[in-house]
Formats: sequence, structure tokens, C-alpha cells
Amino acid sequence: MLRSMASAISALRNHQTFMDVVSTNIANINTTGFKSSRVTFQDLLSQTLASASAPTDTSGGVNPIQVGMGMRLGSIDTIFTQGNPRATGQPRDLAIQGDGFFVLQQGDATYYSRDGVIDVGTDNTLVNPSTGMRLMGWMADASGAINTGQPVGPLTIPYGAGEARATTEVTYEGNLDAEAQEGDTVEATIPVYDSLGEIHALTLTFTKTANDREWTWAVTAPAGVTVSNPTGTTISFDTNGMYTSPDTTTIDLSGFDNGAGDMTGLVLDFSALSQLAKPSEVGATNQDGLSAGTLTDFSVNEFGQIIGMYSNGMSRVVGQVALASFNNPAGLLRMGQNLFFPSANSGTANVGAPGEGTRGTVWSGYLESSNVDLAREFTDMIIAQRGFQANSRVVTTSDEILQELVNLKR
Repeated sequence: MLRSMASAISALRNHQTFMDVVSTNIANINTTGFKSSRVTFQDLLSQTLASASAPTDTSGGVNPIQVGMGMRLGSIDTIFTQGNPRATGQPRDLAIQGDGFFVLQQGDATYYSRDGVIDVGTDNTLVNPSTGMRLMGWMADASGAINTGQPVGPLTIPYGAGEARATTEVTYEGNLDAEAQEGDTVEATIPVYDSLGEIHALTLTFTKTANDREWTWAVTAPAGVTVSNPTGTTISFDTNGMYTSPDTTTIDLSGFDNGAGDMTGLVLDFSALSQLAKPSEVGATNQDGLSAGTLTDFSVNEFGQIIGMYSNGMSRVVGQVALASFNNPAGLLRMGQNLFFPSANSGTANVGAPGEGTRGTVWSGYLESSNVDLAREFTDMIIAQRGFQANSRVVTTSDEILQELVNLKR
């Protein structure tokens, strides 16, 4: 009887653990990025009452006679299935679609999480506001390039940082009068920005040649700015007045008195010009330079790139969110606050950019919901309850039998 009671008691204790896991799962039905757990059981050692015997010439074999000693907790496994993405309307919220974890740091300790609630701290670093941990990744260099081969570090949004873009191409549209005489000129302004965002008004002059369908062009600059290396200084039109050549026309600019860098290979696009029998009128319709502006906002794309948006309309990559993957994520230790920490059986973190290797992509404006299946949890609750109830009956029945044995003395 003592053996049956011991078996039942082991089952009661472990079914209570089963119920603890179920209750934790249900409690976290609305926890961001929560991963549910499951319980597995194993039997304990069995007492051998009689050993097995092999078959002989005169009789068959005999199986062993064993009595089980109860059950034990086999494992509590974390289920890393994908939770449903939930739109939040907050573009700084991030959800991982696929495998991977956000990398968070506090002091010298690095943690991993599926919780993508992110905000900008007072020091302009990206942080999880509930823990204060900084989101890790890589910052871009001045050209917007990111080296993901370097160690990760805190991500900082450089609010107020200035940015300008030098002009690389100017597009012209309009008409050069087909009835112009040799030596007639037409002028237009070239508005260009240097690398510091300062605008310079250059003068473009077209001069009619002796050829009915050709014009030459030249550029003059304000005092101190040097124009050099013009290419394709003659432009041509066909008999219908459409532009034919050259394909590319470029100039170099240097000597800016504000310290801006030289502009090499500035493209002047004349392909939209025509030569028709109507008055000449030429103007610059587009140029790709931008004046100096400051970073005012940012967004995150699916590959984790942080795109800074500037007051002058410019946008460029300023950083890259890192994701970590593990060979065995089920081996991670839960640390509370939606955090995980590597264990001896999880493997080391493989950190890289979203969308690379086995790492998933990032959805901005979403959070990952808990993957708890409420129907399964209620079913497991019933199973845990019935298992506990049945084993409690074993204890009661074993006690009654022991009582009968004691009563034999009477």
C-alpha cells in the first residue's frame, strides 16, 4: 500500500506542476511576444519482482514482472510558434515575422526578446520603455553604409543632425527656336546645391551654330567657382525638332568659398529639349540636390533599416536593427519581463540583419501577440484536474486498505 501511495503522491505533485504551467500560459494570454509552455511526464523506476527468462527446448520464455514506482516530470518545453501580428498604429512598435529575437542590453548583460515595444529615450537611444534596456544594432556611416560584421551597439536617433545633398543631375525642358540665326543665344539658370546645402546659380548659355540643327552650350559660374571639363558641348536635333545627341553632358565644379567639396560629373540632361519653330524658352525643371535639413523623424523597414527623415525632404539609412537566432531556442532561459537568456543547451546567439540566414523580417507598427491557444489550455486544465483527482482517489483507497489491515488485529 505504501508503494501505491508513493506513486500517487508523485503524480499529485507533478500534476500540480502541470496546472502551474497551464495557469501561467492562461495568465499571459495577452502578453506581448509571450511563448507558451507544455509539460511532458515520464515514469519512474520500476521494481522488478521477477526477472525474465529465456525460452528453452521445453518451454517458452517468461516476461519480467515489474511494478512501477510512480511518475516524474519529464520536461517543460517552450513553444516558439509564431504569434499573430497585431496592428498598434504606433510606427515605432516592431514585430518579428519568422525566427529571431531583438537584442537588448543593460549594462554588460545582453538579453533577447520577441517584445518589440520600442521608444526613444532622453539620450536619443532606442529603448524598451518597460525595462529601460537599449535596443542593439549598427549605426550607419556618413554615406549611409552599414557594416554588420562589427559588434552591435546601442542605436541612436540623431535628432537635429544636419544633412544636405549635393546636386548630381539637372534636367532641362523647353524649346530652342528653329528659326534662330547663327550666333543667337538663349540663357537659362542652373540652380545647384553644393555638399553643404548652399545653392549656387550658374548661367547656361546656348548659342546657335551655322548648322541648322545644332547649338553649342557653355556654363558660367559666380566669382570664385570654377567650371571645368565640359563634355558634349554641341547638341543636335533631328528634322522633326527632337533631341538626338549627345547622350551625356557633364561638367565639374570646384573652388567653393564655403569649404564645400568639389562637384565632379554634374550631369546636365538636355534630352527633353526641342527645336521647333516657336520662341526659345528653356528652364531647369528638376535637380536632385537638397538644402541643409535636420532629422525630424524615422521609420524602420522590413529589413530592420532605420530610415531617417529630414526637414528638407531627404531620407537616408541611419542605423540597422539586429536580430539574433539560436540553434535551439527552446533551451533559452526565461528571465521575466519578456526576456530570454542563453543557457548551456541553447547555443550561442547568431546576430545579424533581419531577412538574412534563418532570421525573419521586421514589421513596423505591429506587435507580436502571445501564441497561447486558449482552447488547448482549457483542455489541458481538464486533463490536469482529472489526473490530480484520480491520483487523490488512489491515496484515499490505499489509506482505506491500510486501515483494514490495521483492523485485522481487532
